[in-house]
Amino acid sequence: MTILYQNDLEFYKANGLFTGIDEAGRGALAGPVVVAAVVLNYEHIIEGINDSKLLIPKKREELYLQIVENAIDYSIVEISPAYIDRSNILKATLFGFKKAFFQLKCQPRHCLIDGRDIHFELKPYAKAIIKGDQLYASIAAASILAKVHRDKLMLAYDDIYPEYGFASNKGYGTEYHTKMIHSFGLSPIHRKSFKIPGTRSQKVLGS
Repeated sequence: MTILYQNDLEFYKANGLFTGIDEAGRGALAGPVVVAAVVLNYEHIIEGINDSKLLIPKKREELYLQIVENAIDYSIVEISPAYIDRSNILKATLFGFKKAFFQLKCQPRHCLIDGRDIHFELKPYAKAIIKGDQLYASIAAASILAKVHRDKLMLAYDDIYPEYGFASNKGYGTEYHTKMIHSFGLSPIHRKSFKIPGTRSQKVLGS
């Protein structure tokens, strides 16, 4: 059993049923922020669970299927670029944490959230843990669900807006992506409140 699972079991024994929560896409220029919450089944250990950033795509996809099949419960929510622009990326992400937690049917008593910030409505239940996806199996599992789900969304958006290269950059500000923004302007799924690299303000063609 890995240290991530050991940390989960220690928290479970001390606090009861809980969920791990993480997000994907917070720093992207386009597409939603995706938040996932996972309540793992500790009678079924899933080998290889780790921070999604440390896994190759094929392994992430394999683990995604195992987590969905074997978890006690999970939820995945999408926070749209429009919502991000109306509030800001921090508030949008915190809203996603709250929404993912309260969508769980099993109603866990606690949640562990990757990072340092907690939505005010989650403070009675939540503990924020910096680099939690490298410390707790449940948070790592949530990072995998969020990452795989979001990558699939961005692949679908690549079919609609092929000029931006979403299939490869997943909406992040790569050199090619920002060059295409300056050439074609912003698509409907770009975050208009984000500063585009190479500009002095958020304003670009089509914004």
